Amino acid sequence: MTKLKLALCQMNVIDDKEENLRKASSIINIASNKADFIVLPEMFNCPYSNDKFLEYCEEEKDSYTLNIISKLAKSNQIYILAGSIPEKEDGKLYNTSYLFNKDGNIIAKHRKMHLFDIDVKDKITFKESDVLTAGDDFTIVKTDFGKIGIGICYDIRFPELARIMVENGALILFYPGAFNMTTGPAHWELLFRARALDNQVYCVGVAPALNKNASYHSFGHSIVANPWGEIISEAGQKEEVIFCEINLDEIKKVREELPLLKNKREDLYEIIKK
Repeated sequence: MTKLKLALCQMNVIDDKEENLRKASSIINIASNKADFIVLPEMFNCPYSNDKFLEYCEEEKDSYTLNIISKLAKSNQIYILAGSIPEKEDGKLYNTSYLFNKDGNIIAKHRKMHLFDIDVKDKITFKESDVLTAGDDFTIVKTDFGKIGIGICYDIRFPELARIMVENGALILFYPGAFNMTTGPAHWELLFRARALDNQVYCVGVAPALNKNASYHSFGHSIVANPWGEIISEAGQKEEVIFCEINLDEIKKVREELPLLKNKREDLYEIIKK
């Protein structure tokens, strides 16, 4: 499979898990008629807030949320990247993304490696590490259309992670994320274009819609950037689903025309995965 139809589900997340899951289910059932691969936002079942992470967290082994997404993937025979949820294990909380295959099985999980601890003076302060624990694993997984890499939101700011995933065969980098109204306008598009261009892959970000009634205001703007570093699809700030067909043959074409990965000076430098 060289062409892949993506559905980016920029849903409005509220302080009601049942309603969030009802909405996600409805969107998935509708989008599955037009897509091969569906992506949900970061913390799609939960408001983006440390206190809500504690309130909404679930254990993978008996997760209400993951059970619903598994059934949807199987019934619709579609891949679903379940953005992320607050996952609890052994008393620790993680910001975790799950990938389901067409049989409804979890084939990969990514725990956010870089926690969102920032303090932009007079604009926004947030410290995920107050309640969340960082993940330690790189997430590269084989699918029917090739390997993909998974990060979450703040992970995209670290080019080493993207390069390691690409050097391990990833053709598409997915980053469910929730940039805010300070960092989003400044860096969201720039980062997705840069990671796509640097690595000559497709780079996909899916965010919650802007909810002005929430304590945290998501920038929205779910996005797809191609291997040439161009934005080929982007949402606004409101709730919507955007569909985008990508052609994986474009990766080979761009890499032949502009052989960045071949021209690296590995005799002088390299990125090593520990």
